[in-house]
Amino acid sequence: MFETIASFFASVLATLGLATAPAVETTPRRVVSLNLCADQYIMALADPGQITALTHNARDPEMSYQARLAQRFPISRGSAEEVLALEPDLIIASPYQRHDTLALLKGRNVAFLDLPPAESWPQIVEQVRQVAKALGHPERGQALIRRMESEMVAPAISPAHRPVAAYYQRRGYMTGTGTLVDEMMQRTGLTNLAATLDKPSLARLSLEEMVAARPDYLIVESATETVADQGTEMLHHAAIADIPRISLPQALTVCGGPSYPEAVRRLREQLGVRRAG
Repeated sequence: MFETIASFFASVLATLGLATAPAVETTPRRVVSLNLCADQYIMALADPGQITALTHNARDPEMSYQARLAQRFPISRGSAEEVLALEPDLIIASPYQRHDTLALLKGRNVAFLDLPPAESWPQIVEQVRQVAKALGHPERGQALIRRMESEMVAPAISPAHRPVAAYYQRRGYMTGTGTLVDEMMQRTGLTNLAATLDKPSLARLSLEEMVAARPDYLIVESATETVADQGTEMLHHAAIADIPRISLPQALTVCGGPSYPEAVRRLREQLGVRRAG
């Protein structure tokens, strides 16, 4: 009886043009990442069965924070033809992705989320929420944010003396202010040498300039601890060999996201050891 009445009212509403649209499934079932940084969020927030493909860099331990976990999931090279064959219903890409590739994909029944590089903790928090919502798991996003925040809790840092450090990379490149690395350094209680020298977000600093600046620490990528080429050779020059080093894997600083607390923790630990020594 009730079904008959419901059917009657539904037909009346339809006749009057007031019928409501059926509920639309909002949780994507086939998610493809075209963004290395998105890989990290997806692995942290999605159901394993939702992950149709990650980027080919997701399995590279030099680039990807979760390279080992990424071995469990398919990867793609990101060509339009390959992605179309995967039949995704959600693609997470970079705003700087090749337009000719994405042009073939847009206009189809596929949702897109553009994810630019996160350069601060507030941007990371916002991206966690964005990705979690797009994946249909907003509650997981909030849980991840709480967990990351708890991992970064540390005693207040005295402003009396903030050691100066330079994030020094191969070929003499130094990471400046307004970057994720700069914010990590501030959270750790360090002053970025680039700020004291008024350098941009990325600048080259010669050995002579580094010797003259004489920072308290050099932060270097783990991969540069041994000489591999001319680019890494300069980091081992005798003129700066006695400046204490703090080492971070590149995979912790390539992207903002779940790797952020781990990078901050490693900086704090090594700085504590250096200070105690």
